Formats: sequence, C-alpha cells, structure tokens
Amino acid sequence: MKFPARSSLFVLFVVIALFLSVFGIAFGPVGPQTQGGLNIFVFMLVGFLAQMIDGALGMAYGVSSNTFLLSLGLPPASASASVHMADVFTTGISGLSHWKLKNIDTNLAKKLLIPGVLGGVAGAYILTSLDGDLLKSWISVYLLVMGAVILFKAFRGTKKNQGEIKHVSLLGLVGGFFDAIGGGGWGPVVTTTLVARGNNPRVTIGTVNFSEFFVTFAQSVTFILTLNFVDYWQVILGLLLGGVLAAPLAAYITRHLPLKVLMALVGVVIIGLSIRTLLLALL
Repeated sequence: MKFPARSSLFVLFVVIALFLSVFGIAFGPVGPQTQGGLNIFVFMLVGFLAQMIDGALGMAYGVSSNTFLLSLGLPPASASASVHMADVFTTGISGLSHWKLKNIDTNLAKKLLIPGVLGGVAGAYILTSLDGDLLKSWISVYLLVMGAVILFKAFRGTKKNQGEIKHVSLLGLVGGFFDAIGGGGWGPVVTTTLVARGNNPRVTIGTVNFSEFFVTFAQSVTFILTLNFVDYWQVILGLLLGGVLAAPLAAYITRHLPLKVLMALVGVVIIGLSIRTLLLALL
C-alpha cells in the first residue's frame, strides 16, 4: 500500500517524536522523589502519547500511560489511580458514543460489567494495601506481557467466527482485576481475547468500551477512598489535558499510519520501558 508524500512525512514525524519523547522519559531520573521534581507538562506529554496510541489502536491507553508513569518513578498505586481517574472521562464519552451508535451487545455487556467491577475493586484495594516497591517488579512483568501481546497482535490476523464465547464473566473478572493492578489492560485482555475467539470486532469494541466506564469508575472510587490525591493532582490533570489535545491528532494518524507499524512500535516501547523498570526495581 502506497502513501502520499505528505502522509509519509507526517508518519515519519510522529514516529521520531514518539521515539524522542520515550527516550527522554526512559533516561530521566527515577525514584519516589521524581514526581515532585516534574511539572504538569511532562504528564501532559504522557497523556498525549497514551491517547494517540489508544485513539489509533482502540486500546492500550492504560497500559502505555502506566508504563510511562512507572518509568518516571511514580509508586504503582498512585500511577494506576491517576490513570484511572483521568480515564473515567474518556471512557464515559466513548461508552456513550458507542451506546448511541448501537455498537453494544447487551447480553455480552451484562456478562462483563458486574464481574469487571468486582475484579477492578478487588485489584485496586490490593494495590493500595501492599508495598509499592514489592509490587513494581510484578507489575512491570505484567506490562511486559501486555507489550508482547500487542506486538504479537501486530503480526497476527484475526480468526473467523468460532461460535459462542465461553467464560465471559471470568474474563471480565480477570480483566478488571489486572486492569487495576497494572494501571491498564481491560482492552488488551478483554477485547483482544473476544476478537481473537471470533466475536464481531465492532460490537466487541463498543461493548467492552461501554463496560470499561463502570469498571474504571468503580476503581477510581476505591482509589479515592484509600489514597491521598493532593500530591498527584498534576499527574491527573496533565493526563487529561494531554489526552484532549491528542484526540483529534490520533484520529488523523489512524487514517494515515499503517496499523501494524503502530502496534509493533507501541509493543516494542512498552516492552523496553517495562524491562528497564523491572531491572531498576530488582537492583
């Protein structure tokens, strides 16, 4: 497939900007004191990059933004909480849009919603109850696996319909739990599994996004009741502002950037940053 010269230049610019931004984050200071030495523009950059990825792929906002925040030195609970607080607004708008466009399978939504909320609340509570330093290495492993899933998906075609999907409620429970623990993963875990098993992609994405609002809202309430957000308001506001700025640009990228190229790039970035965070946590 050939792309116009203007589109090719734009794609090259985006790829270079993404690489330089991640390079700067990856080799910046790391530690509990890092957040206090950063301003809101750094978190706007994280939100901008994460929203561009999510807008183009339809998933991975939480996985990518949480990976960046952990690499900046934020504690796991604070990073996940900030991501979900910011994500409540975007998932709400997305879910409402899919509902108006009738992209929702109500039977599938019922099977996902309550187990997803229960798993999300349990994951958020556990995350805030355990030592962040102890969890960071395990969360990095989880995010590394999510990066590998995205990378694998970039080079793998979708399967044809294989009939009724089994164990959907269990999938929702697991997806909600790991989404809270890892700061993201509802889309990569739930959407990827359902589509890979043969579900209609449009209806699956709409239903999963609709359910995600309720899962994210429940997680955010749990985080509010267990954490002090005064120290992390810049993170949440930065993610929100960056996401708003990136939304229209992400739609443009979706039209002009080859999907497999973007997915492969995102997968490699997430794997690389997760390996770095894991090594630093173990040293």
